[in-house]
Amino acid sequence: MNQLATPVSAAVAPPKKKHRNLAQGVVESFTSSIQAGTLKPGEKLPTESVIMEMHGVSRTVVREAISHLQAAGLVQTRHGIGTFVLEPQPANIFSSDTIRTIGDVLSILELRISLETEAAWLAASRRSDEQAQQMGAALQRIQTATDRAVAVESDKAFHLLIAQSTGNRYFVDILSDLGNTIIPRARVDTAKLAHDDPVAYQERVNREHDDIYHAILRKDAEAARAAMRTHLSNSRERLRRAQEEAAA
Repeated sequence: MNQLATPVSAAVAPPKKKHRNLAQGVVESFTSSIQAGTLKPGEKLPTESVIMEMHGVSRTVVREAISHLQAAGLVQTRHGIGTFVLEPQPANIFSSDTIRTIGDVLSILELRISLETEAAWLAASRRSDEQAQQMGAALQRIQTATDRAVAVESDKAFHLLIAQSTGNRYFVDILSDLGNTIIPRARVDTAKLAHDDPVAYQERVNREHDDIYHAILRKDAEAARAAMRTHLSNSRERLRRAQEEAAA
């Protein structure tokens, strides 16, 4: 007899209140059990059929819930074996809870200057033709975006592609953890705070990205490093001026 059957079943018993979103109800139930330690790292979740019966939901709902749990880093599905609880991950020090002020964003820029200048150098030395094409496509999306959210996501993708082109996964890990904090305008409207012309501001940023891209494209490592340092240093200076304007 499976000794885990009883405690697992008790741990993921369906909540009594009715959830507007059935999948979210399943997610909340498993999340609570994992956080409370009732479901421990390494333990296997019940099968889809069992979860369907316990929560009174469809297979589609169960699979959606499992996908959410995977995205949250709580479980991992091993094909043909089952879904297992993962070890808890340390809190992300770069979350929105810890980065609240312009000063915090400035500190992130200082970190990025030391990190991404070397990433650009390595990317120029190691990038593949496919990675260069992807960078070019991301750059074009940045330069043609009319929606701020699209511009921010494209900007982030451009910097992540440079990190990926280093061939060193730790650059990717750190920038991924930084998330949207690597793009200052995702947090603050720098041009508006500094009373800068938005069109002129965007043109300068586009030129800086263009310089980085073409240096990497021609595999000029030193030029790529210099272009990245110029871009991030300028971003820091723009944000510093915006901070002074906001304080005034």
